Amino acid sequence: MGGGDFERRHIGSLGTDTDEMLCAVGAGSLEELIEQAVPADILAREPLSIPAAEDEHSFLSRMRGLEAMNKRLKSFIGLGYYGCKTPEVIKRNVLENPGWYTQYTPYQAEIAQGRLEALLNFQTVATDLTAMEVANASLLDEATAACEAMAMMHRIRSARSRGDAPNKFFVDRGCFPQTLEVLRSRAEPLRIEMVVSGFEDFEPTEQFFGALVQFPDARGEANDYGDFIARVHQKGMLAAVCADILSLALFTPPGEMDADAVVGSTQRLGVPMGCGGPHAAYLSTRLSFQRQIPGRIIGVSVDRRGDRAYRMSLQTREQHIRREKATSNICTAQSLPAIMAAMYCVYHGPEGIKTVAEEIHQCAAALSVELTRAGFVQTNRRFFDTVSIDLSDAPAGTAERVRRISVENGVNFFHDGDRVTISVDETTRAGDLNLILQILCKAAGKPAPEPSGGTDDFRKGLERKTEFLSHPVFNSHNSETDMVRYIKRLENKDLSLAHSMIPLGSCTMKLNAASELAPVSWAGFSDIHPFAPRDQLRGYEAIVEELGRGLCEITGFSAASLQPNSGAQGEFAGLMVIRAYHNHSGQRERDIVLVPSSAHGTTPASAARAGMRVVTVKCTSGGAIDLEDLEAKCGRHSANLAAIMVTYPSTHGVFESGIRKVCETVHRHGGQVYMDGANLNAQVGITKPALIGADLCHVNLHKTFSIPHGGGGPGMGPICVAGHLTPFLPGHPFDPAATPEASTPVAAAPWGSASITVVSYAYLRMLGPRGARNATAHAILNANYMKRRLERTYKVLYEGDRGRVAHEFILDLREFKKSADVDVEDFAKRLMDYGFHAPTVSWPVAGTVMIEPTESESKAEIDRFCEALESIRKEIADIEQDRADRSDNVLKNSPHTAETVTSESWERPYSRHAACFPADFVRHSKFWPTVSRIDNAYGDKNLFCTCPPPEEFCGED
Repeated sequence: MGGGDFERRHIGSLGTDTDEMLCAVGAGSLEELIEQAVPADILAREPLSIPAAEDEHSFLSRMRGLEAMNKRLKSFIGLGYYGCKTPEVIKRNVLENPGWYTQYTPYQAEIAQGRLEALLNFQTVATDLTAMEVANASLLDEATAACEAMAMMHRIRSARSRGDAPNKFFVDRGCFPQTLEVLRSRAEPLRIEMVVSGFEDFEPTEQFFGALVQFPDARGEANDYGDFIARVHQKGMLAAVCADILSLALFTPPGEMDADAVVGSTQRLGVPMGCGGPHAAYLSTRLSFQRQIPGRIIGVSVDRRGDRAYRMSLQTREQHIRREKATSNICTAQSLPAIMAAMYCVYHGPEGIKTVAEEIHQCAAALSVELTRAGFVQTNRRFFDTVSIDLSDAPAGTAERVRRISVENGVNFFHDGDRVTISVDETTRAGDLNLILQILCKAAGKPAPEPSGGTDDFRKGLERKTEFLSHPVFNSHNSETDMVRYIKRLENKDLSLAHSMIPLGSCTMKLNAASELAPVSWAGFSDIHPFAPRDQLRGYEAIVEELGRGLCEITGFSAASLQPNSGAQGEFAGLMVIRAYHNHSGQRERDIVLVPSSAHGTTPASAARAGMRVVTVKCTSGGAIDLEDLEAKCGRHSANLAAIMVTYPSTHGVFESGIRKVCETVHRHGGQVYMDGANLNAQVGITKPALIGADLCHVNLHKTFSIPHGGGGPGMGPICVAGHLTPFLPGHPFDPAATPEASTPVAAAPWGSASITVVSYAYLRMLGPRGARNATAHAILNANYMKRRLERTYKVLYEGDRGRVAHEFILDLREFKKSADVDVEDFAKRLMDYGFHAPTVSWPVAGTVMIEPTESESKAEIDRFCEALESIRKEIADIEQDRADRSDNVLKNSPHTAETVTSESWERPYSRHAACFPADFVRHSKFWPTVSRIDNAYGDKNLFCTCPPPEEFCGED
């Protein structure tokens, strides 16, 4: 096989299929179709300058070489990242299983019961171990979770204030350094004054709304924060704790210290370090704060039959409703890593988790005893897994000798001046402890004593006394047989790309090729600490640099940052770059961001998080930005205009012909043009954001560049910027290449979720310049083919000047509400009976669906989906023409479960066959929803977001 073979595997319809679709749309070639869809003044005339395509075997062989360039030293760095053991049963059946990693966000809950249950387990893990009452279904990383806790406490205290709301936030200097810096990123634009000092010396006042401490702290000290929290509560403040979740199996949980919120990472629950991610963070808090929690909450409701059913509660579509007033700009959750962490706890159970924690603590305790015997000063009185060695009184140069000798022996410690901090983990063994002792003694010029075998309990009054993970789900899967069956049972409840196409507009659910994902699990990529010395990360560095260059070539920009670990983080990072640029230019007054009314909800939410004021720009009846309104808004806010945030092709699925005019207008008034990269899958190789006139964009690697959606995450949102913005890209305290003008970091690790950048790197290397462009061309062809076929049956809401759409399009279903009392939800649920996930529902226009087929689907699959939609239209016609009952019909009662249609009683006016086998193709591969339509209102009114009571669980099959 030669270069280009992967292109044939990635693109679903080639050869005669392409010819047939071109004939159907009335275009003589792909080039002719593109010229009809894309304005001529923005077409790129030169081919992409990226490396030529590699075949899969050659690529994977070369990746082994890049893996070898990473020096895989034994890490004792800690600071929130630890070696762990991923149970093979979870690695093989979840992480590497397309039934789990190709799922979409569970917006259609009836066909997402498996991942919803797994995420409910995650929430239960977070609440049980922290001793809090409610938790969300994962955040991006520990640092951003701390920011969300800060913002949540600020909202709560502001709502309670009768006068001026307090705006100061205390942070203990013992918090992880990366968390401190990311907090500064979020605090400054929100006009929160961050005060950093020692918690023991802090004097609370009414000017402070909240406080944050770390447990154990950055040096490993496990402080008792009970008195501190009581003191801050006396002044009306709220208290949050960043907690190592595994330590809470042994130590008093923050909830029992009366904390108001607890955040942290679940990385060490079986999720590899991966040079920074992806990892699932948690946020748990009081039940009374449940409507202030950012992100997703999985709740328990009931379906139409009264059976238990899971769904996303409360904040599911919050940004779309509240926009700039949303509680956060979060869109991606780290669902797949959260599911892995939850399964790790199911696998081990409470006794197993406690055993893991005890073994780690005993290793650290033994190390402390031996180092003390050897004459070293170990300063931590109470600790879980970390010892801190003060070398200030040791001979000069001892600390530097420790650094050198440790690396020579394949070991990394954390160094802070004359202090060496050593964190042990689940992978640490007796031989590692002996090696550590020998390294330190050699550096200090003293003989290493023979290990005494002594140990101690270094909890000293902070022992955990309460039970955790008592629910049967954590106590019923002790054998691997049981574990495999549990994972498979949940997987079988979920529809994924392994079953059928997921035609979601703006989400680009394309092929996640096995060869792209394979290196993610390789030890040379997965077992790497993100704060290891840069010369140990040459393989990652090469991938990040080449991927960055490729993204710059595709977008037309000068530089890239891969730090943002979600699309919404990319939006925030881009706006912070613009903010830093204006501030550096002496134009701090520029704080207005123009946002088209059709924009994705995270767009105005991100602008608000970046401290910007949002001004909405109207759209025309054709869906394009209203140029007259844009000119008026720019003129009115010219002195304060910071930027416009645009999506291209437009959110309505059209290449707007006036896009250059939009950019020119904003530039004339001193603003920058931020382009949302959600629709970049229609641009690659055909046009470029820079060519269009933008100044920067974020790039959704989990959309255009094939990182899987994983049930709602992981995601990546790198930003690419023009030359004048390059100095202001995000810095990081552990990034030696950051410029003095760099904006503050937006993620805990320098390269964000570095391990999954290999997926997008693989995508570009195996497609090459021709394949990447052809992927775009076929995405546009597939959308126009579907549009042409379906416009005979449905009304297509928007199209370009020449009747073409981009890579997605919108069907208008609003007329059916009047003619047949069928709404868009009925349409979406009925598609489940055909074995399909619904397109994007009621966005950007209520009562519509937005369809995106992607380039990866074959003509046969596209035709199958079109057949399903045409069949549903006939079912609607039956209602319109009184051949079916208006309230008791296949749409209103969908989806139909196997239990429903096989029950002894069947009183519907239509047949069981019509209910569950509405098309011939369904009979050959039936996907059965496991619950009937879910009662959303019941779930919000009766919020219950941890595992159901044991008496309910015991009745489950």
